[in-house]
Amino acid sequence: MENKRVLVGMSGGVDSAAAAVLLREAGYEPVGCTLHLYDNEDIGQSRERGCCSLEDVEDARSVAHRLGMDFYVFNFKDLFRREVMDDFVRCYLAGRTPNPCIQCNRHIKFTALLRRADELDIPCIATGHYARVDYDRALGRWRLLRGLDRRKDQSYVLYPLTQSQLSRLLLPVGGYEKPAVRALAEERGLVNARKPDSQDICFVPDGDYTAFLRRYGGAELVPGDFVDTAGRVLGRHRGLPCYTTGQRRGLGVSGGRPLYVVRKEAASNAVVLGDEVDLYSRTVWAESFNWVSLPPQEGPIPVTAKTRYSQTEASGVLYPEGDGRVRMVFDQPQRAVTEGQSLVAYQGDAVAGGGIICRAEP
Repeated sequence: MENKRVLVGMSGGVDSAAAAVLLREAGYEPVGCTLHLYDNEDIGQSRERGCCSLEDVEDARSVAHRLGMDFYVFNFKDLFRREVMDDFVRCYLAGRTPNPCIQCNRHIKFTALLRRADELDIPCIATGHYARVDYDRALGRWRLLRGLDRRKDQSYVLYPLTQSQLSRLLLPVGGYEKPAVRALAEERGLVNARKPDSQDICFVPDGDYTAFLRRYGGAELVPGDFVDTAGRVLGRHRGLPCYTTGQRRGLGVSGGRPLYVVRKEAASNAVVLGDEVDLYSRTVWAESFNWVSLPPQEGPIPVTAKTRYSQTEASGVLYPEGDGRVRMVFDQPQRAVTEGQSLVAYQGDAVAGGGIICRAEP
């Protein structure tokens, strides 16, 4: 008899709840689980905030109970601390601006969750991400596709997925618009049908990254020089993690004109300031590049790509350089390309691949 069980990662939000409903109504046997990633004391918070709070766990449990599903809470605290929060601190202190959601997807929501599915003899997992998966027979590969709702599309943060993981992944809400997902949840009487979407990094719910680095990472912010693009000293900064590429406000430097953070130089502990025009880069390098829908390429390919989650893609050519490194040459220069963020390339609706930005030049 075919095993129709599916382990559904449930955050307590409406999207993963709707995913469980859609799976149940499609004839699957969903099994719910919520991931315990940290405690308040781990992140220096005095009350429940961010994802996986007690409220989130109970909302997920309520949906599972209403649907007659088995429900588990998995303790991934140690793994989350090591692979996500510690990495976040390391990257910021090295002058980069990381995207911890991508690391969480890479190490927790898919890799570790699939291991738990194996332990429970469950063949597939599912989440509430707005993306789609299909199989391309011509290529002989599973493909990761954008979600139907382009405003909610989350394929950007899923590029680390492997072929093995894609073959076992169901994304039920990827073919729906967000209003339809909420309407479905409301029609089924789910407790979280109108629950607001989470906007912040879960372990930095107040958005104060530097405070988190001090509280959790024990980081000491080291002041250094603001310099212009010619290396002239313009003033003193409070520490590299306090700034991000493209920032204009809160610099405390007067140059007689608007100044922007162009880049951060960890080796000299300098923050480089410049004009708006200095923010634009046409050539971007990325490392640890993961080919997703396409097999690893040896020659240049035309793609569209973006260098941060909220961007619209832009056209250009992607050049593989070996050892997991690629060079993207955009047709038009891109604003505020930031080391530590991800370059994600598309061909049509399919994610060609993605990697961590390590360099950018005009």
